[in-house]
Amino acid sequence: MDAAVLSGSRSAVQAYEAMAPVYDDFTAHHDYDLWLGNLLPKLHQHGLRGRRLLDVGCGTGKSFLPMLERGWEVTACDISPSMLALARAKTGNAARLSVADMTELPVFGEFDLVWALDDAVNYLLHTEELGRALSGMRANLAPEGLLMFDVNCLQSYRTFFAEEQRVERDGRCLIWRGQGSAGAEPGAIAEARLEVESNDDAPTMETHVHRQRHHPEGEVRTLLAAAGLECLDVYGHGFDAVPKQPVEELIHSKAVYIARRSRGAD
Repeated sequence: MDAAVLSGSRSAVQAYEAMAPVYDDFTAHHDYDLWLGNLLPKLHQHGLRGRRLLDVGCGTGKSFLPMLERGWEVTACDISPSMLALARAKTGNAARLSVADMTELPVFGEFDLVWALDDAVNYLLHTEELGRALSGMRANLAPEGLLMFDVNCLQSYRTFFAEEQRVERDGRCLIWRGQGSAGAEPGAIAEARLEVESNDDAPTMETHVHRQRHHPEGEVRTLLAAAGLECLDVYGHGFDAVPKQPVEELIHSKAVYIARRSRGAD
């Protein structure tokens, strides 16, 4: 694969290697228990059974910690060694953790549930990358397993990626400077910078650029089918994390996809 196609995953590892020390502070408001509590019933409606989870793009482990508490057997991977080190510090040997690029995902086993949460796939800037990631996740599904992932809606790119936000925590000011446009169009690539300021007047440290691509629903559905996956449901939700249909790109912050292996595709 040429370098252009790999640019999304390379951008992601640079961004999160730099962000790792402040990631948990910046995302302290993310309520995974609430989010997963609303999403797991949707998976059960589609026949989710078993307790083997593969978390792709697990970051510091915040996404899979609620599943460990629910008694699940967790395997997780992330492209950033620094983010994964923080996850390992939280969990010890409770989860099987590996450094891996989701566009070149190894087969870790057969899982009842594979997911990629918190807009991880939006860091894939080309359809070829997203297609490879979906194929890799499909290869890790048990025959009756389910895949779930979310993507940011246009509303996120017209607001969060186009605005400045500040988080004060533990003597630091974390400044998110969105470089995007309030008129972002489907398929747009948006950028933001995260800066860290200390209260001791130390020089501002700027992390690597965070670069994401909006993935329109029609495009995602086409890539799912090409990867041998059947799209079962798509839900949109806002900050209340309540799944609703249909997805409203200019109202919802995220769209959540649920899929399984296409029947007869093997």
